[in-house]
Amino acid sequence: MIQDYSIYIQRCIQLAAQALGNTAPNPLVGCVIVHQDKIIGEGFHKKYGGFHAEVNAINAVKDKALLPKSSLFVNLEPCAHYGKTPPCADLIIQMQIPKVIIGHTDPYAEVCGKGIEKLKNAHIDVVTGVLANECRELNKRFLTYHEKKRPYIILKWAQTKDGFISPLNKEIGHPYWISSEFQRIYAHKLRTEEQAIMIGTNTALADNPRLTSRLWDGKNPLRIILDNKLRLPQNLHVFDDTVPTLVFTSDTNNHFSSLKLTEFVKINFNGSVEKQICNVLYEKGIQSVLVEGGHVLLQRFINAGLWDEAYVFKGDQEFKQGVKAPIISGEIYEDLNSGIDGLTIFKK
Repeated sequence: MIQDYSIYIQRCIQLAAQALGNTAPNPLVGCVIVHQDKIIGEGFHKKYGGFHAEVNAINAVKDKALLPKSSLFVNLEPCAHYGKTPPCADLIIQMQIPKVIIGHTDPYAEVCGKGIEKLKNAHIDVVTGVLANECRELNKRFLTYHEKKRPYIILKWAQTKDGFISPLNKEIGHPYWISSEFQRIYAHKLRTEEQAIMIGTNTALADNPRLTSRLWDGKNPLRIILDNKLRLPQNLHVFDDTVPTLVFTSDTNNHFSSLKLTEFVKINFNGSVEKQICNVLYEKGIQSVLVEGGHVLLQRFINAGLWDEAYVFKGDQEFKQGVKAPIISGEIYEDLNSGIDGLTIFKK
C-alpha cells in the first residue's frame, strides 16, 4: 500500500516541467503509474498536439496486466473531452486502473471537474489536492489564463546598484549592458519559457533589440511592440519578418504592408492600454508575456496591478543619473547574489 502520495505527485511535477515553453496552450502535465509502491511507467506531455502524459505513462508500462492493480498519479485532472487527442479519462477507465491521485483540478471549461466525475462514475477511487500548491505553481500560466482571463505577466529589467536602468546620455540604437553575460543568457532562457515578449516604442528605438532567444536553445516568443503613431522605422530588427510580431497601434495607416509575419492591432491609447492588451492576448490564446520594456511601460503594468512576477537583474556599476528603475512592491520570492551581480524575483 502506498504510504506517501506526495512523492509520486512530486515526480509528476518534475516530469512535466521538462516541457516548459512547449505545451501551450495546453498545460504542463506529468504522470506516473505505481504498482506495489514502485513506478512501472511514467511520461509527460512533451509538446502541443502530442500524446498527453497519461497516454505516454500507460504506453511505458511493459506489463499491461499490472494496470488493474496499480495507481495512476497525475499533477492535473485528466481531460474528459476530445481535442487534439481522445479523453485521457476514457483511457484510464478502459485500462481498468482502479485508483487515480490528482494534484490539482483543471479550470478549463471543457474539463473543470468533468474528468474527475467521469472517473468516479466508473467506480474509480479518486484522490485530489495532493501538493496542490506546488501543482498550481507549475501551471501558473495556464491557470491564470483560464481563471483571470488574461496572460500570466512577468516583468523584467536590469538596474544598477544606484537604481537606474539607463544612463543619461546613451547612443540610440545600441543597448547599454547593465547585466552580465551570464544574466543575458539566463534572460534568453526566460524568453523560451514564455509565449510572448513585449516592449514599447522608446525601447525599440533606443536599443533596436531582436527579442529572440538566440542565446538559448528553444522557441522564439511572439514579439509584441507598442507603437501608438506607427513612428518606428521598418529597418529595425523587430520588423525583420523572421518571427511572428504583433504591433499595438492607434494608427490605421499601415505602411508596413510588405511584412508577412507582422500583425497590426488597433487599440485606444487614451484608455486603459494594459487591459486592452491583456484582452487581445487572451483572445489570441497567449497565456504568458514577458514585459521587457522601459520605465514607462513597466510602471504602467505595475500601477495597473497587472503583473504576477518581476525579475530584477542587478549590475555592479553606478550611473549617478539617468532613467530610474520602476518602483515595485511585492513578496520577494527569491534573492540571488553572486557578489558581482544579482537577481531578485518578486511575486505580486
